[in-house]
Amino acid sequence: MNAHGLLPRPSTVRPGPGAFTLVPETALDAPRELASVAAWLRATLGPPTGCALLPPQGPEQGRLTLALDPDLGAEAYRLRVTSSGVWITGGDAAGVFNGAQVFRQLLPPAALRRAPVAGAPMTAPAVEIEDRPAYGWRGCMLDVARHFMPKADLLRFVDLLALHRLNVLHLHLTDDQGWRLEIAKYPRLTSVGGWRPASMLGSRQHETVVGRPHGGFYTADDVREIVAYAAERFVTVVPEIDLPGHTQAVVAAYPELGLRPTEVRTGWGVSEDILDLTSPAALEFCRDVLDEVMELFPSSHIGIGGDECPGDPAARAVFIGAVAEHVAAAGRTPYAWDEILEGGATPGTTVAAWRGPKATTVAARAGHRVVACPDMSVYLDYRQSESPDEPIPIGPPLTLRDVHAFDPVPADMDERDRPLVIGAQCNVWTEHMEDARAVDYMVFPRLCAFAEVVWAAERTPYEEFAGRLEVHTARLDALGVEYRPKEGPKPWQSRPDAPGWPMSRADREAVIAGFGVGEGPAHP
Repeated sequence: MNAHGLLPRPSTVRPGPGAFTLVPETALDAPRELASVAAWLRATLGPPTGCALLPPQGPEQGRLTLALDPDLGAEAYRLRVTSSGVWITGGDAAGVFNGAQVFRQLLPPAALRRAPVAGAPMTAPAVEIEDRPAYGWRGCMLDVARHFMPKADLLRFVDLLALHRLNVLHLHLTDDQGWRLEIAKYPRLTSVGGWRPASMLGSRQHETVVGRPHGGFYTADDVREIVAYAAERFVTVVPEIDLPGHTQAVVAAYPELGLRPTEVRTGWGVSEDILDLTSPAALEFCRDVLDEVMELFPSSHIGIGGDECPGDPAARAVFIGAVAEHVAAAGRTPYAWDEILEGGATPGTTVAAWRGPKATTVAARAGHRVVACPDMSVYLDYRQSESPDEPIPIGPPLTLRDVHAFDPVPADMDERDRPLVIGAQCNVWTEHMEDARAVDYMVFPRLCAFAEVVWAAERTPYEEFAGRLEVHTARLDALGVEYRPKEGPKPWQSRPDAPGWPMSRADREAVIAGFGVGEGPAHP
């Protein structure tokens, strides 16, 4: 397994004799049902290999063959490489795509570049692989509100998720520090709420603000493009409009919806400037916005936030309940952070459980489907080591080994509740990641460990994973990913100008315990 460095780890790998080499005459044979996968494979492999991968012209021509076998199951695949050809069979189109991604990994790292480079021939070792995912929801939450990620960088991020066989991109589109989505009925959300005059430098505890404007947003057509691009790679984009807290940018744009006039927040942290929880106009605003969001995003789940909202708990529960019911009435599934449990979440709501493993247990016990994302295991904004050279070090250290050790299902969860854990996601909060380079450093290679957690049914020892990762980093190099080196940050990856606020794991656990995640009712 280490020789191939496949990541995430397939279920079964059986090496064979010989190898298959891509040559200009190599054909690509695919049925009509897999035309989109075939088009992606041609566009992806063609430029770096020099192979057009046209349909076969004769029976003796070496080829890649794509096929469907529904008996394999959703997203599952079988990959067979011999000296005479390559066969990629999937339980569905997503499974074929997954198999094609693994075939890319079997080729030299240069196969992941965008144009040919001098080097060894494009040869894949003979092997037979059978594989299927452990979880249906294998996601990454990306915060584009605190720091906007331009569309081109976001499309690149989608490609990196797909390479690692993650299938959900949860986009955190709105927060106190910026509104990033064009809404036709409320244009001031972007003209006013889409930018701020300054941002904090380093952790908020230092109260240092730099007067450099920051902003940006996605137009409706941008969203349509992003959603379609992701769908071609079998990644579902789940939008989140954070409500009714984290809405200072909304109130800045439309003061009548809040409790007092304000501006887009320039500092990090939780704002007291929220929507008026007793205002019919504020609730109508939420419904209007979500109607446009649901028109743009075809995902089954629609994120509605529900987290870290100050104010009267009873009023908050009524407000967010009405928002959830509106989403459900449209035939979609509300998706909310685990604070929603405190007021009695609307039945059918899927819960993103971030406040430790206990939140996962509580949500499942109450009968909700759960996406596990406990901060101490999968918050990729947390510092990666104890080294003072880590850029803007916040939170407890969350090492590559820590992420690899994460289990989405808490050890003490009742057996009957376990099927309600539909998967997990890692969360990328971007207060301290102002561009794609910073995101690369904080996300990779920890996302590689996370991908292994949610894909592989059996966990291998960390040392075995680390050996495959040594091979895999050459692929990240070819893709231009500026990941964190094993020995620590390179000089230009550190941020001595921006002080952090490190925290011990014990102190962070105490903070989470102080949030008071209740036991919750057991589901029938």
